[in-house]
Amino acid sequence: MDAVERAAALREYAEQTASCTKCALSAGRTQVVFGSGSPDADLVFVGEAPGFHEDQQGVPFVGQAGKLLDRLLEGIGLTRADVFVANVLKCRPPGNRDPQPEEIAACEPHLFRQIELLEPVLVATLGNFATKLLSGRPAGITRVRGTPQEHRIGGRAVLVMPLFHPAAGLRTPRVAQTLREDFERIPDLLSRPAPETPPVEEAGTPAFAAEAASDAEADQLDLFG
Repeated sequence: MDAVERAAALREYAEQTASCTKCALSAGRTQVVFGSGSPDADLVFVGEAPGFHEDQQGVPFVGQAGKLLDRLLEGIGLTRADVFVANVLKCRPPGNRDPQPEEIAACEPHLFRQIELLEPVLVATLGNFATKLLSGRPAGITRVRGTPQEHRIGGRAVLVMPLFHPAAGLRTPRVAQTLREDFERIPDLLSRPAPETPPVEEAGTPAFAAEAASDAEADQLDLFG
Protein backbone atom coordinates (compact mmCIF):
# COMPACT_ATOMS: atom_id res chain seq x y z
CA MET A 1 0.00 0.00 0.00
CA ASP A 2 1.06 3.57 -0.60
CA ALA A 3 0.76 6.26 2.11
CA VAL A 4 -2.76 7.30 1.11
CA GLU A 5 -4.07 3.72 1.05
CA ARG A 6 -2.38 2.97 4.37
CA ALA A 7 -3.89 6.04 6.02
CA ALA A 8 -7.35 5.05 4.77
CA ALA A 9 -6.91 1.49 6.02
CA LEU A 10 -5.81 2.70 9.45
CA ARG A 11 -8.78 5.06 9.71
CA GLU A 12 -11.15 2.26 8.78
CA TYR A 13 -9.61 -0.07 11.34
CA ALA A 14 -9.71 2.65 14.01
CA GLU A 15 -13.44 2.99 13.38
CA GLN A 16 -13.88 -0.76 13.80
CA THR A 17 -11.97 -0.89 17.09
CA ALA A 18 -13.84 2.11 18.53
CA SER A 19 -16.74 -0.19 19.44
CA CYS A 20 -14.66 -3.17 20.60
CA THR A 21 -16.13 -5.16 23.53
CA LYS A 22 -13.74 -8.12 23.50
CA CYS A 23 -12.85 -7.70 27.18
CA ALA A 24 -14.30 -6.20 30.35
CA LEU A 25 -12.21 -3.01 30.04
CA SER A 26 -14.68 -1.75 27.45
CA ALA A 27 -17.26 -1.17 30.19
CA GLY A 28 -15.13 1.41 32.02
CA ARG A 29 -13.42 3.34 29.26
CA THR A 30 -14.15 6.83 28.05
CA GLN A 31 -12.95 5.87 24.58
CA VAL A 32 -10.68 3.46 22.76
CA VAL A 33 -7.13 4.83 22.45
CA PHE A 34 -6.25 3.44 19.04
CA GLY A 35 -2.90 5.12 18.49
CA SER A 36 -1.61 8.22 16.73
CA GLY A 37 1.07 9.41 14.38
CA SER A 38 2.17 9.05 10.80
CA PRO A 39 0.53 6.26 8.77
CA ASP A 40 3.76 6.14 6.76
CA ALA A 41 6.05 5.83 9.79
CA ASP A 42 9.11 3.59 9.64
CA LEU A 43 9.25 3.64 13.46
CA VAL A 44 6.44 2.41 15.71
CA PHE A 45 6.47 2.70 19.51
CA VAL A 46 4.37 0.30 21.58
CA GLY A 47 3.67 1.04 25.24
CA GLU A 48 1.54 -0.71 27.84
CA ALA A 49 -1.93 0.80 28.19
CA PRO A 50 -3.73 4.16 28.30
CA GLY A 51 -3.74 6.10 31.55
CA PHE A 52 -6.25 8.66 32.81
CA HIS A 53 -5.28 11.47 30.43
CA GLU A 54 -4.99 9.13 27.46
CA ASP A 55 -8.45 7.75 28.18
CA GLN A 56 -9.85 11.29 28.29
CA GLN A 57 -8.09 12.59 25.18
CA GLY A 58 -7.99 9.43 23.06
CA VAL A 59 -4.27 9.83 22.34
CA PRO A 60 -1.43 7.67 23.76
CA PHE A 61 1.39 9.12 25.85
CA VAL A 62 0.00 12.57 26.64
CA GLY A 63 1.13 12.69 30.29
CA GLN A 64 4.58 13.16 31.79
CA ALA A 65 5.89 9.93 30.24
CA GLY A 66 4.73 11.25 26.89
CA LYS A 67 6.61 14.50 27.40
CA LEU A 68 9.78 12.52 28.08
CA LEU A 69 9.12 10.48 24.94
CA ASP A 70 8.87 13.74 22.99
CA ARG A 71 12.21 14.92 24.38
CA LEU A 72 13.86 11.62 23.54
CA LEU A 73 12.56 11.83 19.99
CA GLU A 74 13.75 15.42 19.69
CA GLY A 75 17.21 14.24 20.72
CA ILE A 76 17.43 12.10 17.59
CA GLY A 77 15.83 14.63 15.27
CA LEU A 78 12.30 13.21 15.23
CA THR A 79 8.85 14.30 16.39
CA ARG A 80 5.54 12.53 17.04
CA ALA A 81 4.54 13.41 13.49
CA ASP A 82 7.36 11.20 12.19
CA VAL A 83 6.43 8.05 14.13
CA PHE A 84 3.38 6.04 15.17
CA VAL A 85 2.62 5.42 18.85
CA ALA A 86 0.28 2.73 20.21
CA ASN A 87 -0.21 0.52 23.25
CA VAL A 88 -0.68 -3.18 23.96
CA LEU A 89 -4.12 -2.36 25.39
CA LYS A 90 -6.45 0.12 23.76
CA CYS A 91 -8.56 0.72 26.89
CA ARG A 92 -7.48 2.01 30.30
CA PRO A 93 -7.24 -0.60 33.08
CA PRO A 94 -8.96 0.60 36.28
CA GLY A 95 -6.58 2.43 38.57
CA ASN A 96 -3.86 2.10 35.90
CA ARG A 97 -3.17 -1.43 37.11
CA ASP A 98 -1.10 -3.88 35.05
CA PRO A 99 -2.78 -5.50 32.05
CA GLN A 100 -4.22 -8.95 32.71
CA PRO A 101 -3.41 -11.92 30.43
CA GLU A 102 -6.98 -12.20 29.18
CA GLU A 103 -7.00 -8.49 28.32
CA ILE A 104 -3.74 -8.78 26.40
CA ALA A 105 -5.02 -11.83 24.52
CA ALA A 106 -8.22 -9.98 23.58
CA CYS A 107 -6.43 -6.84 22.42
CA GLU A 108 -3.33 -8.19 20.72
CA PRO A 109 -5.05 -8.73 17.33
CA HIS A 110 -5.68 -4.96 17.19
CA LEU A 111 -1.99 -4.18 17.76
CA PHE A 112 -0.79 -6.83 15.32
CA ARG A 113 -3.17 -5.53 12.66
CA GLN A 114 -1.85 -1.98 13.18
CA ILE A 115 1.73 -3.18 12.70
CA GLU A 116 0.67 -5.20 9.66
CA LEU A 117 -0.91 -2.11 8.08
CA LEU A 118 1.95 0.23 9.00
CA GLU A 119 4.72 -2.09 7.77
CA PRO A 120 7.40 -0.36 9.89
CA VAL A 121 11.13 -0.88 9.65
CA LEU A 122 11.49 -0.84 13.44
CA VAL A 123 9.15 -1.45 16.38
CA ALA A 124 10.40 -0.02 19.68
CA THR A 125 8.77 -1.76 22.65
CA LEU A 126 8.47 0.36 25.80
CA GLY A 127 8.64 -1.76 28.94
CA ASN A 128 7.90 -5.34 29.89
CA PHE A 129 4.44 -5.93 28.53
CA ALA A 130 5.08 -4.71 25.00
CA THR A 131 8.47 -6.43 24.86
CA LYS A 132 7.18 -9.82 25.95
CA LEU A 133 4.16 -9.68 23.68
CA LEU A 134 5.99 -8.63 20.53
CA SER A 135 8.97 -10.90 21.10
CA GLY A 136 6.81 -13.88 22.05
CA ARG A 137 9.40 -14.65 24.74
CA PRO A 138 9.35 -14.45 28.54
CA ALA A 139 12.62 -12.54 29.04
CA GLY A 140 12.01 -9.31 30.94
CA ILE A 141 13.00 -5.85 29.82
CA THR A 142 16.04 -5.60 32.13
CA ARG A 143 17.57 -8.60 30.37
CA VAL A 144 16.94 -7.60 26.76
CA ARG A 145 16.75 -3.79 26.62
CA GLY A 146 18.93 -2.24 23.97
CA THR A 147 19.29 -5.51 22.04
CA PRO A 148 17.61 -5.46 18.61
CA GLN A 149 15.78 -8.66 17.72
CA GLU A 150 14.18 -9.99 14.56
CA HIS A 151 10.66 -11.31 15.09
CA ARG A 152 7.71 -12.38 12.99
CA ILE A 153 4.68 -10.12 13.39
CA GLY A 154 1.70 -10.40 11.09
CA GLY A 155 3.63 -12.77 8.85
CA ARG A 156 6.44 -10.24 8.31
CA ALA A 157 9.99 -10.07 9.60
CA VAL A 158 10.21 -7.01 11.87
CA LEU A 159 13.14 -5.58 13.80
CA VAL A 160 12.16 -5.08 17.45
CA MET A 161 14.13 -2.81 19.80
CA PRO A 162 13.25 -3.31 23.51
CA LEU A 163 13.46 -0.11 25.56
CA PHE A 164 12.68 0.89 29.12
CA HIS A 165 9.30 2.56 29.53
CA PRO A 166 9.63 6.37 29.74
CA ALA A 167 7.67 6.30 33.01
CA ALA A 168 10.54 4.32 34.54
CA GLY A 169 12.90 7.02 33.34
CA LEU A 170 10.85 9.65 35.19
CA ARG A 171 11.39 7.81 38.44
CA THR A 172 15.01 6.72 38.04
CA PRO A 173 17.73 8.98 36.56
CA ARG A 174 19.87 5.95 35.68
CA VAL A 175 17.03 4.55 33.56
CA ALA A 176 16.53 7.95 31.90
CA GLN A 177 20.19 7.99 30.88
CA THR A 178 19.94 4.45 29.52
CA LEU A 179 16.89 5.49 27.51
CA ARG A 180 18.80 8.39 25.96
CA GLU A 181 21.67 6.08 25.03
CA ASP A 182 19.34 3.49 23.51
CA PHE A 183 17.43 6.14 21.56
CA GLU A 184 20.71 7.29 20.01
CA ARG A 185 20.91 3.89 18.30
CA ILE A 186 17.53 4.24 16.61
CA PRO A 187 18.68 6.21 13.51
CA ASP A 188 21.19 3.49 12.69
CA LEU A 189 18.59 0.76 13.15
CA LEU A 190 16.18 2.58 10.85
CA SER A 191 18.83 2.65 8.13
CA ARG A 192 19.35 -1.11 8.17
CA PRO A 193 17.93 -3.23 5.34
CA ALA A 194 14.63 -4.84 6.30
CA PRO A 195 14.90 -8.51 7.38
CA GLU A 196 14.09 -10.69 4.37
CA THR A 197 13.05 -14.00 5.89
CA PRO A 198 10.51 -13.97 8.74
CA PRO A 199 11.55 -16.01 11.78
CA VAL A 200 9.47 -19.14 12.27
CA GLU A 201 8.28 -18.09 15.73
CA GLU A 202 5.33 -15.68 15.73
CA ALA A 203 4.94 -13.05 18.44
CA GLY A 204 2.05 -13.43 20.86
CA THR A 205 0.77 -14.07 24.35
CA PRO A 206 2.45 -17.45 25.13
CA ALA A 207 5.40 -15.50 26.52
CA PHE A 208 3.25 -14.36 29.43
CA ALA A 209 2.16 -17.87 30.30
CA ALA A 210 5.76 -19.05 30.31
CA GLU A 211 7.08 -16.28 32.57
CA ALA A 212 8.71 -17.52 35.75
CA ALA A 213 7.82 -15.88 39.05
CA SER A 214 11.46 -15.01 39.70
CA ASP A 215 11.63 -13.17 36.38
CA ALA A 216 8.55 -11.12 37.23
CA GLU A 217 10.04 -10.12 40.56
CA ALA A 218 13.39 -9.17 39.02
CA ASP A 219 11.73 -6.94 36.46
CA GLN A 220 9.27 -5.19 38.78
CA LEU A 221 11.16 -1.89 38.46
CA ASP A 222 10.32 -1.68 34.78
CA LEU A 223 6.56 -2.25 34.77
CA PHE A 224 5.77 1.46 35.07
CA GLY A 225 3.23 3.11 32.78
